[in-house]
Amino acid sequence: MIVYCSLLTGCGSFVAILVYIIFQSEHYVQWQDKAVQSAFFVGAVLCLGFSCLFHTLYCHSEAIGKLFNKLDYCGIAVLTMGSFVPYLYYSFYCSFWPKIIYLLLIIALGTAAIVVSMFDKFASPPYRPLRAGVFIGLGLSGLIPCIHYCWFEGFWSSVENASLGWLILMALLYIGGAIIYAVRIPERLFPGRFDLWVPTHFLIFSSAGFSISNAYNICTFGLNNIFKCFQSHQIFHVFVVAAAFVHYHGIVKIADF
Repeated sequence: MIVYCSLLTGCGSFVAILVYIIFQSEHYVQWQDKAVQSAFFVGAVLCLGFSCLFHTLYCHSEAIGKLFNKLDYCGIAVLTMGSFVPYLYYSFYCSFWPKIIYLLLIIALGTAAIVVSMFDKFASPPYRPLRAGVFIGLGLSGLIPCIHYCWFEGFWSSVENASLGWLILMALLYIGGAIIYAVRIPERLFPGRFDLWVPTHFLIFSSAGFSISNAYNICTFGLNNIFKCFQSHQIFHVFVVAAAFVHYHGIVKIADF
């Protein structure tokens, strides 16, 4: 399910949008806008692409699994950094130095998150909450430019012109996904009930060929397996994809302003 969610729903969609924007005429989209929006899309594609590679190849060998597990988390840091590039560019369009300072801050924190992710020690289960905390801290660092903008431009201007509402929703999705992953819910509460994936579409279509009684049993079995497929890691990736789409919507709003 993670591969489908990350590759088909997320990665493929962002690649298509990126190609569409790049090949737009300069009359409609200037090269500066293409550059800052490409930073977000490249980050999203790398994040979801690394996720697909990890969940596809992690069973190859221990060394390959560890390598792509590191790249999986590095991709999240890259996506977070790329997400702030268009927001800072458009929010501080007429304020050069604040824009540069905040960009350097985000890049420095994102680089620190990548470095932490590359150490084998932090890939072990006991350090999973710490690793999640590093990424939560990286996401919360975006509060600094938000507070700056609200202080000088006003709260309602931030909501209407700087997509503050969409940015808050994006942050809640990222943080919510990280917390769910760190505490291992729901499989922590119901061991063994969320570690199986069964194609529910197959069950639905198969039910048409049986009696009403058998169809009821099959649909019930399929419903149970729908819940079994949603471990904390899958839920985390769903939150990441949703947050990325929410963030892009906010970028479009602030770019139009």
